[in-house]
Amino acid sequence: MIDLEGIRLFILTVELGSMTKAAEAAGTVQPIVSQKLKTLEQRVGRRLIDRTPRHMRLTEDGEVFLPKARELLAKYQEAVTFDDETPLNFSLAVSDHAIGSRLSPAIRAMRLALPANAVIEVSVGFSPHVRETFVSGKADAAIIRRNSGSSDGEILRTDRLGWRASPDWRPRSNSAISLVSLGSGCGVRELAIAELRMAGVEWRDAFTAGSCAALHDGILAGAGVAPMGDICARGLPDRGAELGLPPLPSSDIVLLSRARTPAHASAIRALAAAVSSTAG
Repeated sequence: MIDLEGIRLFILTVELGSMTKAAEAAGTVQPIVSQKLKTLEQRVGRRLIDRTPRHMRLTEDGEVFLPKARELLAKYQEAVTFDDETPLNFSLAVSDHAIGSRLSPAIRAMRLALPANAVIEVSVGFSPHVRETFVSGKADAAIIRRNSGSSDGEILRTDRLGWRASPDWRPRSNSAISLVSLGSGCGVRELAIAELRMAGVEWRDAFTAGSCAALHDGILAGAGVAPMGDICARGLPDRGAELGLPPLPSSDIVLLSRARTPAHASAIRALAAAVSSTAG
């Protein structure tokens, strides 16, 4: 028989790019994850993951097995879930600039930690609003970006801010820098503007987006340059030094949470591991 916990840990390891992070998400330790994966590989008779101290990647057999593993776990969760059960609700509030490309892995990790009939609600806003949503009791967990101030919450990672622009974008000579941002109220924009003013660099609002995804599209369309962290940049390099722009400070990515039930606690662990992971 295949151990379903081994299946879950296999999926988490792939999602988070690390057995250590999979262990954090599952509330266990790395040696147990390693042993579970070895046992799983013995059961299926194939090597599923190539792992070294620095790298982890799926083998060809692992690529084939992954969708089967997802389907197997989903079928099991469906089998042990009954229609008359009250669905568990998990509410997450996030700052777009704080979670960026980690939102999808975070949702997948939380789903693995929650019952099959759980309802996950995600709201997105600027960090002050996200914090208020959590403080008011409307969210079980919140992910915010913090440059300074309070010390509450758990720091998941430090995210380096930089100036992102399309590879071929160049500012017009003797003209103000075209700024791409989420608009008024965005803490990253306010921080960037303060640095530009201190450096004596003229700027103008050129493109305002409602999300970091749209912000990224604006950058690629050549709308201008955007202050953005590595977590949102999708690989776009920091071109600040090249463009003569002032360096931007790093920020802490912080988790605020409260666990109402053991299931909520499991989801929060999975969320923290996914956001702090460097995979993806």
